Amino acid sequence: MPEVVLTADCTLMSDYGGSMFVGFAACAPRLLPDPLFRLFLCPPLPHRKGVALFAPAGTRKIEAVLLEEGFDVVVGHPEHLEEVVDERTRAVGITTNDPLGLGPASSTLSSLTGEETYSAFHFRKLVGRRILRRAGLRVIVGGPGAWQLAEGRMMAKYGIDCVVLGEGETVASELFRRAIRGEPLPPIVEAGPTPPEKIPAIKNPTVNGIVEVARGCGRGCKFCVPTQRYLRSLPLEKIREEVRVNAAAHHLLIHAEDVLRYGARGILPEEEKVMALFREVAKTGMDVSASHAAFASVASAPSLVQKLTELLGIGTRQKPFFGVQMGIETGSPSLIEKYMKGKALPFKPEEWPEVVMRAHEILADQNWVPCSTLVMGLPGETREDVEKTRELVERLAEFKSLIVPLFFVPLSFLREEKFFTAKDMRGEHWKLYASCLRHDFRWIGALARDHFKDSRMRRMAMRLLLGVMRRRLEPHLKLMEEGESPLRGGSSASPPRL
Repeated sequence: MPEVVLTADCTLMSDYGGSMFVGFAACAPRLLPDPLFRLFLCPPLPHRKGVALFAPAGTRKIEAVLLEEGFDVVVGHPEHLEEVVDERTRAVGITTNDPLGLGPASSTLSSLTGEETYSAFHFRKLVGRRILRRAGLRVIVGGPGAWQLAEGRMMAKYGIDCVVLGEGETVASELFRRAIRGEPLPPIVEAGPTPPEKIPAIKNPTVNGIVEVARGCGRGCKFCVPTQRYLRSLPLEKIREEVRVNAAAHHLLIHAEDVLRYGARGILPEEEKVMALFREVAKTGMDVSASHAAFASVASAPSLVQKLTELLGIGTRQKPFFGVQMGIETGSPSLIEKYMKGKALPFKPEEWPEVVMRAHEILADQNWVPCSTLVMGLPGETREDVEKTRELVERLAEFKSLIVPLFFVPLSFLREEKFFTAKDMRGEHWKLYASCLRHDFRWIGALARDHFKDSRMRRMAMRLLLGVMRRRLEPHLKLMEEGESPLRGGSSASPPRL
């Protein structure tokens, strides 16, 4: 048995039926029974004698660091830890995205219903496993959601010895070495950005074939952690290596905060570098998708979007659309100026609504479908700011897309501010929320049909689920459109259960 076992909770150890965006279901409150959630939305990954055959990209990076340093380490399946953890195992590392359900998507959804999220439930279930409470076993937690656990009382509750904040590659070896030797561990470690040359290539496949091509963003949005880190693009030879490792996944998901700025030295996309990257991955013959892009990059480089469409065969029956996550965040130029001026570059903050509109036109022409986020409740947000955002959402009605409103979560430079919750929602917020839901219901059926085109059963299941949601949410939507809270007014306005 290994000295070190890495793992993650069940909501991260899933391929979500082949779509990473379905993984956002883990942020939802537990309205569906867990067996149905696992069956339709979050099926478990395969394993071999407790060793996970696929794992989150962040977990694989730490595994690669430890393997290169000579550690005896494996990635264990969270439901089969007994097969890989024994008396020789000295440390367990856990990757987490949202362990307490406090992230923007989770806090938005759960505050409307009061239910625990799937991510929080499954993290609690994982750390509560008896095998992790064995005397002498050290538990180290890291990942994007580790900030939620960086407090003594919470660490004691969950049996955590050390929480790593930030990128863990530069600190992992020393921490696990100390854990194996039985030496004291610092309760909280803050790790800075990892230099590109110290980011290792993964040794084993990732969930859905995720290949990280760049880190950081550099646009500097004050409420966002990745945008505060400088942009680092990984060399093509390292990317080729990760592509080869992921051949078993039969799919590649190119991950960066903005794939259109791969290799960029400034704020503008450098077309040839991006095309070289995608030509490299496209020649494998595998299905290729991307994680994130920025509206300002699309608006400033429409020819790049067109060339990528032609290269990847987007708009064909095999690939009817190309989904990518993006950030609208607000329709208010004054909030852009105050909190995220870099998001609009090379355009001006006052141009932001038109930048978003122009980018949607470009994406629609090329069959790209943005799944966009909004932030409600930024500090100092006014009624006029919210109305401008709602106006922008309604202008986007003609474009096939999804828009997800999120409550403000105090992170990065705004970490001293307070959480925005459903109790803080004013009439204009409920109207904005309703506009987003109406927009999503307009397009989600067609997107689901295209996405599940090869699975009649999954199409039928999704159609049934969407039909139930529409019927149950309709009375709540009508209240929201009138600027009323659906959480008040008796049983008729109580949160819907599916």
